[in-house]
Amino acid sequence: MADKGDLGWRVMAGAAAFAGGFVAKKAITLAWKKSTGKEPPTNPESPEVALTEAIGWAVVMGVGMELARLLATRAAAKQWAKGTGELPGSMKG
Repeated sequence: MADKGDLGWRVMAGAAAFAGGFVAKKAITLAWKKSTGKEPPTNPESPEVALTEAIGWAVVMGVGMELARLLATRAAAKQWAKGTGELPGSMKG
């Protein structure tokens, strides 16, 4: 069973990743609108969406969301280490 420190870290990391993803989605959508002049596709799987647009959106969104998750989790780990004096158990090398 997970100890309280591990559970606390999981909650903190999950919240950070969720918040980072929320902000990233808003930022990516805004950047898409500014760069293409159009709304991003709401359903890239639809045959009515051009394949190049669907692939472009999938790549931009995938990379952007993963980058946001990575940065948010790293920032949370840094704060965790400040508070506890050590990195979370799952991040120890």
